[in-house]
Amino acid sequence: MKRSHQLPCRVSSVRTAVFAVIFLLSGAYGFSQKVAIYSYGKPGTKDYEEIAFWVRSNKRAEINYVFGENRRPSLLGYVGKDVLNGEKGFKVQFTNKHVLYVIPKEQSLKISDLSGNYRKNFTWKYEGPVAGIGTFCEPCADDEKEAMQLIRLYYMK
Repeated sequence: MKRSHQLPCRVSSVRTAVFAVIFLLSGAYGFSQKVAIYSYGKPGTKDYEEIAFWVRSNKRAEINYVFGENRRPSLLGYVGKDVLNGEKGFKVQFTNKHVLYVIPKEQSLKISDLSGNYRKNFTWKYEGPVAGIGTFCEPCADDEKEAMQLIRLYYMK
């Protein structure tokens, strides 16, 4: 009788351990999210622009764009990889069909339209506490290096 009682306990323990490992791995890899945020200009001004490139479940996800002092939002679509003036990058598109080229340059993004009328250099934006004030952004890239890795791995391939 003792053996029949011990066997299910052992099987149950192994089953629990297997489910725990699967749960942890799915949390770490299957449902993870990261975001690389780049900006141009000073927040709170009419010239401010911000673009956030999301990665969810190890796949390219939405691209959020905000602009102006009131941070008006817009969702951009990923159009695909392309080359502009001999530089490799990718295209994003507004809902009004206006297309921008995003060209990774070292640790920043050169963003322009085909005509060259719009041309700006966006830099990585830190999201988190400053001097102990503010909240930590869990999904945000930790630094410009990690942000650029996300761009190259999920938007340039």
